[in-house]
Formats: sequence, C-alpha cells, structure tokens
Amino acid sequence: MVESFGSLLRSRRQAAGLTIEELSEASGVSVRAISDMERGISRSPQRRTVVALAEALPLDGAQRAALAEAARAGRPRQDAPAQGACELPRGVGDFTGRSRELRTLRDLAARAGDEEAAGGSATGAAVVAAVSGAAGIGKTALAVRAGGQLADLFPDGCFYLDLRGMDPVPVDAGTALSRLLSALGVAERLIPASEEDRAGHYRALLRERRCLIILDNAAHESQVRPLLPSAGPVMTLITSRRPLAGLEGVHQLPLEHLAAEEAAALLRSIVGAERAEADPDGVARVASLCGNLPLALRIAGNRLQSRPGWTAGHLAERLGDEGRRVESLSAGDLSVAAAFALSYRQLSPPARQSFRRLALAAAPDFGVPMTAVLTELGLADAEDALEELVDLGLLLSPFPGRYRFHDLVRLFARARLSQEEPIEAQRRARRRMDEWLLEVATVAGRWFEPDYGAPPPDWSSLVELDDQRQAREWLMAEGEAWFAALRTAAGLGEHARVVEVAEAMHWFSDQWLHWEHWPEVFGLSAAAARAVGDRRQEAVHLNYLSWARTQCQARFGEAEATALRALELARGVGDLRQQGWALIYATWALWGRNDRVSDETALDHLRQAAELFPEAGDREGYAQALSGAGHCLIRLGRVEEAVRHNLALVDRLRDPAFGGSPDLVGQALARVLDRLGDGYRALGRLQEAADHYRQALREIRVPIGRVTATTLTKLGRALIELEQVEAAREAFEEALELFEADGDTDRAAQVLAELDAVMPLTAPQSAG
Repeated sequence: MVESFGSLLRSRRQAAGLTIEELSEASGVSVRAISDMERGISRSPQRRTVVALAEALPLDGAQRAALAEAARAGRPRQDAPAQGACELPRGVGDFTGRSRELRTLRDLAARAGDEEAAGGSATGAAVVAAVSGAAGIGKTALAVRAGGQLADLFPDGCFYLDLRGMDPVPVDAGTALSRLLSALGVAERLIPASEEDRAGHYRALLRERRCLIILDNAAHESQVRPLLPSAGPVMTLITSRRPLAGLEGVHQLPLEHLAAEEAAALLRSIVGAERAEADPDGVARVASLCGNLPLALRIAGNRLQSRPGWTAGHLAERLGDEGRRVESLSAGDLSVAAAFALSYRQLSPPARQSFRRLALAAAPDFGVPMTAVLTELGLADAEDALEELVDLGLLLSPFPGRYRFHDLVRLFARARLSQEEPIEAQRRARRRMDEWLLEVATVAGRWFEPDYGAPPPDWSSLVELDDQRQAREWLMAEGEAWFAALRTAAGLGEHARVVEVAEAMHWFSDQWLHWEHWPEVFGLSAAAARAVGDRRQEAVHLNYLSWARTQCQARFGEAEATALRALELARGVGDLRQQGWALIYATWALWGRNDRVSDETALDHLRQAAELFPEAGDREGYAQALSGAGHCLIRLGRVEEAVRHNLALVDRLRDPAFGGSPDLVGQALARVLDRLGDGYRALGRLQEAADHYRQALREIRVPIGRVTATTLTKLGRALIELEQVEAAREAFEEALELFEADGDTDRAAQVLAELDAVMPLTAPQSAG
C-alpha cells in the first residue's frame, strides 16, 4: 500500500532536519500549503510542486519517484477509467511538417497547471487551444500527433472525443460529457442526469488532474463551451473547420496549407524513398496538383502505393485534367470531394450559391462587390456569405476585403455549379460579372485621362471611385478579373467595347508599368479596330502596343516595327497627330537599342514629329518631340547643344502663350528640366545639375512614381559629387520607396546599393 503523501513528506522533511518554514523558504512553496499537505488537507499536489519539494529536501531518484507516486495516489477516483474509452486514435507514422504548431502546443502544455504557491493546487484558468482550418488540412492528424508527443506532460491521461461536427446531428454536449466522465473513471450510475450537473462534475474532476483532452471536429462554440474546464492543470485541444472565434480565452492556431517542400516531403514519406527518387519531378508535380493539401497528398500517395507500376509522373498526368482532378483524389473511404462536401452541406443557401457562382471568377482573388454582382445579393449579404465560406474553410481571406479559393476547392465549386445550376443561369451570371467589370474598369481608367477625370455625377456602382487613389487601387486589385473580361469581350467580337476599355487604360498604363498584360490589352484593341476597319483607331492602338513592347517587354525591334506600321496607317488616313506619335513611339524603341545609328535615326524621327504636331494642333506632342530631341543630343554626345536646346525649350514651355493642358505642359517641362540636369552633370556643372533636378521635381504634375524616383536618383548622385551627403541620402531613400511601391525591383536594388554606400558617410562621427 502506498504511504500517504502527507506522511511521506513529513518523514522526508524531518529526515532532512528541516522545519516547515525552512522547507518553504528552500522550495518556494508556502508554509500554509506544506502544512495542509502534511495534515492530509491537500492530498494531491501538482507535479511541479512535488518537484520543487523533492529538490529542496533533497531526494534521490527512488525517493522522488515514491513522493510522486504518493501524490498521484492521493487524487480522488470514483472508479477505474473505462477501458478503451476516449482513447487516442492511431496516429500516422509519416507525419510531416507542423513543427511550429507542435512547439506552440508544447509551450501551452508546459503552462497548463500553473499553480499558486499559496495553495499547492492549480487555480489558474485551464489552457485551451483551438486548431482550425479547411477540410483535409490535417487538423486531426496534428491533434493526435500532439497527444502522443505531450503524453509525458499529462500523467493522468490523454483523452480523445470526436464531436462529429460535420454530421447532420453532431454529438450534443450532454452526451460528450457523459463519455468523458466515464473515461475519467466515473461509474455510469454516478454520472448526473442533467447537462449542467455533468459539466460541473467534469470541471471539478479536472481541477485536480493533469490531463489532455482532445475534442476533435467541433461543430460550433455552443457544442464545446460546456466541455471546457474552468481551472486546473488540464489542457483542452479543440479542432474545428470553423475558427470558433466566440470562445473566450482560447489560443487560436489556424492551420495553413503545407509549404511546397513539406508537401513533397510528405508524399515522399508515403511512397518511399526509392520510388520518390526515381521521379523527383513527378513527385513535385503531384504535390503541386494536390495544392499542398495533406488529405489530397495522402490519397495521392496511397494510390501510388497501391499501384506499383505507376510513376509519380503518370499520376501527375491523370491529375492534370482539371475536370476530373477532385474526383481522382479518392482512395478507399478517403475522398477530397467528400471532405469538401461535408462543409458545403453546412452552408446557408446564399453562401452555397455564392460558393458555386464564384467558380466563374477568372481572377485568383475577388472582393465583396464582384460577389454581389455574381449572386445578385446586396453588399452586406454578399460579405456575410463570403465570411461564412471563410469560417468553414471553403475560402481563404489573405487580407481584409479579398477572398480566394484553394485550387482544389475551386474545382469542387466548379463541379457544384455545373451540377446544380442550369447553363443559362451560369451564362447570365458570367455576363453580368464581365459587363460590370468592364464598365467599372473604363470609369476607373478615365480618372487618369486628361479629357475625363472623375466619373459622371449620375454614375454609381458597387465601388467607390471618388479619387485617383481609389481608381488605381481598384484597377490593380481587380486587374486579372477585368483583363479576363476584356479577353472574353474580344472573343465575342465586341470590338467597340474592347477599344473603349483599352483607350481608358492609355494614361493609367504608365502608372502600372510592370503589369505583364499591357501588350495583350493593346494587342486586342488594335485587332478590334482593324476588325471594324477603323484604320485611324488601329494606328492609335498600335502606338499603344509599341509602347507596351518597349516598356513592358523590352522587345525593341517589334516595338519599332509596330510604331512604323501605325505611322503607315496614319499617313494613309491623313492623321498628322498619330503620325507624330508613331514617330515618338518608334524613337522610344530605338533608344532601347543603345547605339549611335539608332540615336541618329531617333533624332530624325523627333524632328519630323516636331513639324507635324503644330499643324495637328497638339501642343503636348510638340513638347514631347522637342524634349526627346534634347535627350537624343545628349545620347549623341552633343551635350552643349543639348543644353542650349533645352534652355530654349524651357522658356517656350513657360510662356503662357504656348497653350495646351497645364498638367501635360507641366509634365513636359519637368522632363526637359530633368534632361537639363543630365546635360549640366555631363559638363561637370554639378550645382546647376542639382538645381535643375529639383526644379523638375517641383514641376511634376502627373504622379508617376518611377518618373519622380528616377529624377530623385539622379539628384542623389549629383549631391554625392557635391559632397552634400545627408541631402543625397534623403533623395535616395525617397527614390527607393517609390521604386518599391511601383514594383520596380531592379531599380530599387540599384538605389539600395547606392544608399548603402552613402550610409557610412552620414553616420555621426565619434569625438576624437
């Protein structure tokens, strides 16, 4: 028979020659607590209290074990735990990844059972962690893995209960409490009848026991709230597809999809090293097609295991068919489609319809307004539906207001749409979305057009476009979506609409220089103009296409040929303005070649353009041509001539009689002043160079980040040569911020290198 803890503690203390007060001081346990233990009032102190006392006495290994056993024996038990009740299920031997989450759970487990020194029993709030995530993401596997790894911290047992939250009728709290009480050793006849009394009895038991309780697959907060201990050394780990955000004092652990390396590693561990090494590219491809979703990876691995003649590449080919991919990811009773279907059945009707209709979205992510258009819901109802989908793991929300599918979930949504909605309803929804996207894109793009600006007063839609910032943000956030709608319009032969949208993007495109789709946007519009036989519009949009090939693709030969084709068309219809612009666009392509012959040809183009624009009444084009001519002179080494040319042009542009749009003329003036700075710097007249760069910055009217950043960079370099290091640092820092905001990583890296070289020079010098 095990000696009581109190008597054993007293005998060990007396053998060590310590008073209660001395043991209290040595162990950190209060005098009152030690006294209560020795008198049998507190018969089951917690493990860390026992450890503290054992170290203070001190005790050897056998004596420590006896003291710990006496503490465990003192804990009240009404019956032996029911054999096999709430046992942890079998874990997976090839569990991969989740090291961060497992570390977090171990840290939480170590905190479980925090006890006040005054009483020797746990009085702090019980630790509760909630693991949430989409279907098949590995919540149960993580919880079971954690249960196995943390068993050493919970000597009173690890208990598991599947709450069956995705079933039509989940396990109710009263039934769950009955099973847990039985597992904890409460005889069936002693389990209270009411749910409230069961919950109270459950909490009382766990106040004195160091247990891990795993509540798997919870449906909602009200199901698990009665199952949460109030205090004690117990830890409760909940898993759910919902985030259970309504639970108070819970440590939330949302699970993300595995990283690509972890996904490939899991697949390799399932199929074995030999087969994986025989086809590493196939393994990586299968992992990618599975969307790095653990359930899909396990199914894929199991299928390979069951078919020794298959290679990973063969399976990747089968999974490459999007129409059959989700259905192909099934093995025995494991099925990706079935896992998704459980969540789908939990949705409200508006959320189900939103889920299906969002499969029509061509862009990788979308917002509330587009969802409202697809579903014909109000904005508030559309947002509620989206958030419901996020809660059940059927959508991801990478940042506020934006939502996206996991690849496999999108395919499942597409299948639901095909099976549950008539084809005509699908077409109407897609048509409604595309028309809305192109309408808003046109209005947003026109914010940047000198002849338009703000939307008409009577225009309204589901988005706010009150200024250029909002217009820019919408165009960029929904870029993939309106571009897909433009492609569809082109495919349907809606030539006028395609030209209208592309025309609205002409000025905005300069603000989003690194977007990869501009060549296709203007290629579609040029083709649309050609299809309706409008040669003047075709020339306009070929000019835009030439710009895109120069600026976005650096395909200078094609860009020049495109501009010269525009020149030919413009001459054919007698359009002097487009002839001049074609010569300017051809010049920009020639500059990309960086050779003297090209620069001389470019100078000739610009002089021809400067003769055409006045007759066409285009002041802005005239300024652009003359400004470019000054730049050509610098490129050709005719620097002094370039300075004289640009000084004369500055005077002309500043003359009120010059006319034209103040913003566009001001922009041209800024460009000329910038090039004057280049000329003065080339002549070694550094202060004049810096002064003209600063004047250029003051004249910039159209907020194009890369233009401002380029001038700031050149100003910084001039200031370095003038030994004005602090001012140079400020110029470089501002340029870096603008290049980064514009997505120009190459130029940002160059400026960062220059800034790094400047920083040691600006550091305060220590006193000698």
